[in-house]
Order: sequence, then C-alpha cells, then structure tokens
Amino acid sequence: MAAKEDTMTGKQHRRSVHDRARRRAIRAHAASLGISYTAAARLLNAGNAAPAGGIPGGFPVGTDEHRAWLFAMREQRSFRLRLQDTRTAVDLPLGRAAHLTERFPPLRLAHTTPSRPAARGGSADCGALYAGERRQVTLGLLYALLRHETPALLPAAEELSWVAELGEETAVDFVCAQLDRAARLRLDEDRWCLWTRIEAALVAGEASSDRAVRDAAITLAREFRTMIPRRSIEGARNILDALLVAVHGGYPPGARVRILAGPGKDATATVVGACWQHTGPPARYRVRPDTLTAILVLHPDDMAPPDQPAQPEPALA
Repeated sequence: MAAKEDTMTGKQHRRSVHDRARRRAIRAHAASLGISYTAAARLLNAGNAAPAGGIPGGFPVGTDEHRAWLFAMREQRSFRLRLQDTRTAVDLPLGRAAHLTERFPPLRLAHTTPSRPAARGGSADCGALYAGERRQVTLGLLYALLRHETPALLPAAEELSWVAELGEETAVDFVCAQLDRAARLRLDEDRWCLWTRIEAALVAGEASSDRAVRDAAITLAREFRTMIPRRSIEGARNILDALLVAVHGGYPPGARVRILAGPGKDATATVVGACWQHTGPPARYRVRPDTLTAILVLHPDDMAPPDQPAQPEPALA
C-alpha cells in the first residue's frame, strides 16, 4: 500500500510542477500581449501563440525565393518535427542557438538604386540580413555568458521541459523572453568588453562540475578562438530582433515600411534593426530608405506598412 501511496504522491508532484510551469507560461504570454490570463490560456491551448495584428505575411522574404521556401516548409512540419524543434529550443545554450539560426535563415536583399526602385516586396541594397557564418556560435556564446553571469534569468528546468512538450516554438519564446532580451541587449554593449566577459564565462564553464555546462563551454571555446566576431554579430542581432519583435507585432529586420515623418518622409525603406529597452516593444527602429545610403533611427509612430493609406492632414479651424 505504501508503494501505491508513493506512486500517487509522485504523480501528484509531477502534475503540480507542470501546472506551475503552465501557469507561469500563461502569465508571461498574457503580460507580453497585454491580454487577460484567460485569453492567453486559450491561445496556448489552441497552439496559437502568435499575436494578432502582426506584419502581414509574417517574416519578410522580399525577392528571396529560397527563404520563402524554407518558411513554407516549416509551416508544413508534422507535430513530431515541431516537438523535436521545441525540445532543441529549450536546450541552453547550444540547442536554442541552433534552433533560432535555423528558424531565421539569411535574407538576400534585392539591389535598389534611386533610378531602379525595389520590386514589390523587395528591399533596398542593405546587404544580407540574418547572415554571418558564425551567427549560431555568437548566439550560443551569448546564452553561455548569461548562464554564467545571470543564472537567475534562465527559466526553471521543469518549466522548459513542460513547455517543450507543447510543440509550439512561440510558447517556448514566451518562457525564454527575458533571457532572449538580455542576450539582445548584450550586443549593444562595448564589443571588446563583451568578448572579454564571454572568454571568462567559457573558462569558468570548462572548469564546471556540471558535465552539460562543461561540454557546451568546450564546444563554444573551440569555435570562439577561431572566429571573427564582426562577421557574425549583425546576423545574431537580426535574429534576436525578429524573435523579440514578433511578440509585439512589430517590424522585423527586412520588413518594408513607409516613412511618415522626418528627412525621408514618404520614402519607402527597409528595416535593418530595432532598438530595445529592458521592457516593452522596440523604442526605435533602424531603417535604410531606398533613396539614401544613411541609416535613419525612427520612432514606431513615424513609420507604417508601405500599403497603408496615409493619414489625412487635420482640417484647419
């Protein structure tokens, strides 16, 4: 009888752990979208964690047919493959870095000049976005640094385990939102200081008694010693910008917009990045107008989708 009671207790314990993890994921979802707890629970239960009112067509593909094909293939994944992806996505630091790199492939942009405007859905000549041969390593290094410096930001293991079994990568994103934002903010810091801290984190990891931490540090250290950081940082920045923007229905790198105010008013432009604070949606966007080579920093209210009608000027009294 005692064995039966132990078994029952074990089941009840596991259920309570999963329930706590689920409630935390729902609260994070509700806070991110500004909706009620009940509405957030319905979205997660329906397997639809994407916010309404996002950019039409999802993540930008421009004229890059290969990227469009990759996104289409991801949409057709079976539940078994989605489950495999979410299990990878919660494996920090290496798994999440690999998952995000696969999820946000490079975007090849169409060449544009003032005399040759971009094709419909195309973009200005900003070079490739989400690119860089070591962008996956860069993401892994950022997560390893956070685990070393701010371990409290890492979600609890049972929470990650529970949310992974939903097979919904956006649900994983909500649980990892603080960690992902912290990784993105690290890229705004002094690069030399950042790389020095990463090196210290890897040295500490290689000496860790935790085998998983030690193995990840050894793998990353091997790559770190041979990489050229500047070739991969922008790609990692684009990936994290797109990941964080999706929660707020904003403009990911590569999105096409029309400038509503300022030097480039009425020009179309390509978003090349976002500027973040510790909480909330992007405070500013970095955009490159089709007719300029300079990058402008715009408030979200000063830009709109290119096909959105202009607001009429207020009537004079």
